[in-house]
Amino acid sequence: MSRGLGVTSLMVVGIGASAAVWLSSKPNRLKAESLLRDWKRKIKPTIYEKSEILPIEKGGHPHPHDLEDNNMVSEGAMYSVDFYNKKMQ
Repeated sequence: MSRGLGVTSLMVVGIGASAAVWLSSKPNRLKAESLLRDWKRKIKPTIYEKSEILPIEKGGHPHPHDLEDNNMVSEGAMYSVDFYNKKMQ
């Protein structure tokens, strides 16, 4: 069992040493930075990229002739006003 651990640790040391030698060159460091930046964008998109995925077209600007939407907004506004009035009485 300890033999497997020794082989594994030697492999990790070898990979680390190889990476250190490869990253000692400036062009290779720039390639690695670019690669890591691309991976980061794929894993965790920025807020701007998320907004393109889910665009909000009507946010804050309802159409005056969209009666269903306007009714929903007015009902929501009346709920909070009624709640406030009851709380104050």
